[in-house]
Amino acid sequence: MFTVDLHAHTRFFHGFQAEPTAFDPIGVRLLALWGRRAGLDGIALTNHDYYRSFDTGIGGPQFIPGIEVTTTLGHLLVVGPDPPRRTVPGKRTPEEVVSQAHSNGCAAIIAHPYRRSRVRESDADFDAVEINGKHPDDAERVRGLSESLGIPVVGGSDAHYPFEVGRTVTRIEAAELTPEAVVTAIREGAVAVEIRDSRVNELVQTGYEYVHRYR
Repeated sequence: MFTVDLHAHTRFFHGFQAEPTAFDPIGVRLLALWGRRAGLDGIALTNHDYYRSFDTGIGGPQFIPGIEVTTTLGHLLVVGPDPPRRTVPGKRTPEEVVSQAHSNGCAAIIAHPYRRSRVRESDADFDAVEINGKHPDDAERVRGLSESLGIPVVGGSDAHYPFEVGRTVTRIEAAELTPEAVVTAIREGAVAVEIRDSRVNELVQTGYEYVHRYR
């Protein structure tokens, strides 16, 4: 059994749409350090509309390739051995993104389904739906959605700051931790979500809700 955060970003900020930045290598190293502190075996790197591989040189946790694609209806996570390297925000439908993900041996996951998203309304063949670390109160609603769609539930922190990583994780049942094994476990439902409560997470959640209420 492996503990994996399936939704994490390498930088603190938005902007530079679909473009790598000079900060990314620093963000990756910080994610690795905090991920080790959180007891993670793996972290999926899911930056907005681009993917690039990294090697921190410090050992675990293992990074799983991924991307957070901005579709015409909202965000989709694509995780696996060969995610798209670059996507144009808002250009492709969920059906198109899922089709490519499957062709490349990846899993397609509905990200934060109730935050500025209508992805769940499409007819795409999704592999899972996410309980997002920024919205733990949506957990029961997400589980209901998973039942109606007949797909598993997974968890990811949606971390932009390294200390957020691991606040919601996916327990993956597999013999080894590879991108292919992660995809297989998701598709077979050999996954379980763990929402981690802590005082730090509560404070971060309060701050997050305040910022998004008044921005």
